[in-house]
Amino acid sequence: MNSAQPLYDLAPLLRMLALGALIALVPLAWVLWRNRGAQRSRRWQALTVLTLFLTFDLVLFGAFTRLTDSGLGCPDWPGCYGNASPLGAHADISAAQTALPSGPVTHGKAWVEMVHRYLATSVGALITVLAVAAWLGWWRARRAGRSTFDGPSPGWATLTLVWVCIQGAFGALTVTMKLFPAIVTLHLAGGVVLLALLCVQAVRQTAVKTDEITLTQPAGLRKLAWWGLAMLSLQVLLGGWVSTNYAVLACSSFPSCQGSWWPDMNFAQGFSLWRHLGVLSDGRPIDFSALTAIHYTHRLFSYAVFVVLGFLAWRLHRAGAGLWSRQARWLAGLLLLQFMTGLSNVVLDWPLPAAVLHTGGAAALVVVLTWILETQRPRAQAAPAPMVQPRIVEAQL
Repeated sequence: MNSAQPLYDLAPLLRMLALGALIALVPLAWVLWRNRGAQRSRRWQALTVLTLFLTFDLVLFGAFTRLTDSGLGCPDWPGCYGNASPLGAHADISAAQTALPSGPVTHGKAWVEMVHRYLATSVGALITVLAVAAWLGWWRARRAGRSTFDGPSPGWATLTLVWVCIQGAFGALTVTMKLFPAIVTLHLAGGVVLLALLCVQAVRQTAVKTDEITLTQPAGLRKLAWWGLAMLSLQVLLGGWVSTNYAVLACSSFPSCQGSWWPDMNFAQGFSLWRHLGVLSDGRPIDFSALTAIHYTHRLFSYAVFVVLGFLAWRLHRAGAGLWSRQARWLAGLLLLQFMTGLSNVVLDWPLPAAVLHTGGAAALVVVLTWILETQRPRAQAAPAPMVQPRIVEAQL
């Protein structure tokens, strides 16, 4: 690897941004063409949903990048050895691969890492388009003297744009700080937060009209959903900490660990947060018992999360309405997926498809819980229009 290569090389930045914008034009053009006869609000709703979908794909590909050890496939940022693609960095990558064939820099890993950056840049471009559209819609409504308008919320769109910029900064730090576990974990968590922000906007743009009403909520359901989301958020952080510390295989049996219900665990080392990968803050190698503590904490807390979210799914199912029943099925199905993929990671020696799906299942659970909370959000109900019967609306993701 070229030791003289600076960690930050902004020379290819404009080419990277141009490539991301070019990639973003494909879904943008598809949405505009497919909804060419629809109202402007319908087009922006479709683009928000598509951006949510592509962001979910980005989270999955980010997990694939991490799990294939491709995070340092290009050891600088935002390009690859000062180039906008691995093609221009062929000689540098070949030299690094020859010097250390099993190291972090190979041609395959470089392409995985750069494709992840291209996808992230294109998602950022789409979020920028949504923010610009939101403020233009707000400005047109103000000029027309309207207090409301049908389109993306400027506040939520701006918050999402700011957040995706923060995500870009954490992506840069992931590379330049050499996969520092706390940074990588926060980068994963930030991607999940981005999904939640886009989900809120997607649901609100399918909001209840003035001639529609929502069902009365069962007592305590919204509070239970908030508890579920809070516990799931902590579990996502614990799962990210397991993955970034490579602690998945610290326990290779289930439900016990290393033949014990309470194996030897060093929690002080395991949850020493500000340290480099595999070592403590003083440079000493981390003990295996610390990796065991990381893994087993994630496993034990998963039981509590499973119980709370399972109870929420049961409550939603008992509510009996079409929307809540559908949300219950999504929640129950994703919980089953998480159990099966988590178990596969332990007993099948961490297979790549199961590991990627486990990350995707956690991200999908956050989206579903956000959807549940948003559809239960208290709204000021307007009187229905004449001759229109009230009806139940199911918010579409």
